[in-house]
Amino acid sequence: MKALLFLIPFALFSWHFSTKEMTLVNKISAEQLVHKVSRPENDTLYIVNFWATWCRPCIEELPYFEEAKKVYSDKKVKILLVNLDFLSESAKVEAFVTKKNLKNEVYQLSDTDANKWINQIDTTWDGAIPVTVFYQGGKKVLFHNGALNQSELNQKITSFIK
Repeated sequence: MKALLFLIPFALFSWHFSTKEMTLVNKISAEQLVHKVSRPENDTLYIVNFWATWCRPCIEELPYFEEAKKVYSDKKVKILLVNLDFLSESAKVEAFVTKKNLKNEVYQLSDTDANKWINQIDTTWDGAIPVTVFYQGGKKVLFHNGALNQSELNQKITSFIK
């Protein structure tokens, strides 16, 4: 009987984590995102790409960010893919991330007031995507409006890493 009572907590713990919904895409607000990449003590180069499943140029450049993750894996480079689909389409975004086997961190923006959150990212941004923003040492160091090819992305990354 004592052995059975001893095993119950482990069984409940195991059941909790096996039934907990696993998510590949976490929600994040613009404020949380800016806080995450703007720590001045952090010398990591953060590359934040804003994209959507309905944006063809966005989809075309996603493999370049995946390749960059591999190429710069030994450097202080972190790529965050921030999805801008409606929150009601979370399942669609999860399915897309799974289908494309994305390895970078993927977030879905939880803010709904574009007039507010766009300015938190960059006051010159007109809202068009794709957009990629580079942060280093707690500061925004580059805002790129439009799609990037692999060569352009690599060139921008190497201009910031040591």
